[in-house]
Amino acid sequence: MQIGELLDRSAISVRVSAANKRKALAVVAEIAARNFGLDAGDVLDALTAREQAGSTGVGHGVAAPHARLDGLQRLRGVFVRLEHAVDFDSVDDQPVDLIFALFAPKEASGVEHLRALARVSRLLRQSDLRQQLRQARNPDAIHALLSQEPAHRPTAA
Repeated sequence: MQIGELLDRSAISVRVSAANKRKALAVVAEIAARNFGLDAGDVLDALTAREQAGSTGVGHGVAAPHARLDGLQRLRGVFVRLEHAVDFDSVDDQPVDLIFALFAPKEASGVEHLRALARVSRLLRQSDLRQQLRQARNPDAIHALLSQEPAHRPTAA
């Protein structure tokens, strides 16, 4: 599965303001609710429960929160770039400004979800991509960056 297949442009938000981790997750939950026809409170509860099991801050200013939710038909993603990084209890103790959240149907096998999570994690480990995502001006540019294979990635618009 390609990242572009699970991330709609309408589920990408840049220049998001959030004072802390919970507020950043609440923004992610609102975007997921609006785009996928879900209840924002249910999404936030699922994300928060996952964070209590261990932070999804994977390092280098990146977090990859994820949850399984009722009401989804397929794997979906939300990408948020924060205006100011927030503490996310990340593995490297660095604050987070790039958030790629994954949501899987509750009843789906975990294999596809884990593969997508691994793909997102590998993708966002690339320092050049992180830099381009931080410079991208709009959701279309971010979608293009995340949808391309590394050798074909365009420069940020």
